[in-house]
Amino acid sequence: MTPLNQTIYLAPEGFVDDLVAELGDVAAVEDRLVFVDGPARPAAWAQNVWFDPVRIEVESIKDAAKKLRAVQRNWALWSLRHHRRANLIQENLPHVSAKPIAFPSPIPTAPLGSWTLLDEFTVIAAARCSSPWRHGELHFVENRTAPPNRAYLKLWEALTRMGRHPGPGDRCLDLGSSPGGWTWVLHELGAAVVSVDKAPLAPEIAALPRVDYRQESAFGLKPQDIGPLDWLVCDVICYPTRLLRLVDEWMKSGLVKNFVCTLKFQAETDHETARAFAAIPGGRVEHLFHNKHEVTWMWPAA
Repeated sequence: MTPLNQTIYLAPEGFVDDLVAELGDVAAVEDRLVFVDGPARPAAWAQNVWFDPVRIEVESIKDAAKKLRAVQRNWALWSLRHHRRANLIQENLPHVSAKPIAFPSPIPTAPLGSWTLLDEFTVIAAARCSSPWRHGELHFVENRTAPPNRAYLKLWEALTRMGRHPGPGDRCLDLGSSPGGWTWVLHELGAAVVSVDKAPLAPEIAALPRVDYRQESAFGLKPQDIGPLDWLVCDVICYPTRLLRLVDEWMKSGLVKNFVCTLKFQAETDHETARAFAAIPGGRVEHLFHNKHEVTWMWPAA
């Protein structure tokens, strides 16, 4: 095994350019894999990061599987080329379940490496990755009847990545809540929710017993008018700079214990504001698997 002295970043589908722009100087781009010289650096647009990847010369399909198994048990194939050969190698490795998970579920603890075939006899592999899920993909057992839209999956994913979630007795504020997908998630977890949007909630969400719907602008609220909160979540459509000012006001109030906020980008990605969110001590910014042209800020991150 030969160290590459690089870090490999897996870009979300359709966002390779955003990842490259964030990383700056890159060594190579292979499909959605971005190779960068040196140790890992923060990358919000990376769906998964391969730490300390190595080059492994192999003689056959069985030899490749044997050498990967000698490192650790669990591996996920990123099929870059020689797809049939790569799949046969993966079939000779222990099975890693890709079944959808039920929310809420704990973060997996078993190590999961990633690998690919660079050519017929060369494996690139990283035993340690940033995501405990296969390629950073969180597939859930979906609820296709109760939530009014599919945005609830973003909050499920954010809370899963944070490793904690609201519960009975918690008080939450959902800004930009219409039609109510995130409010539904918080209520299902047993929390009381102040749900704020100028647009109405879906009637079945507004009728939930612990939902206090307020038809007004998220930006017109003052922290002192709401009081202490266990969670503030925000999926409002606005420019990221405006969201940053809103978050700054609520953080300075000292009334909020946890934040989950979506930074939604318009025509171009506002990397500068995303970096400003990432610089807030204790938090992190990530492009979630269920995000579109947006990233999610979570605080505190752990």
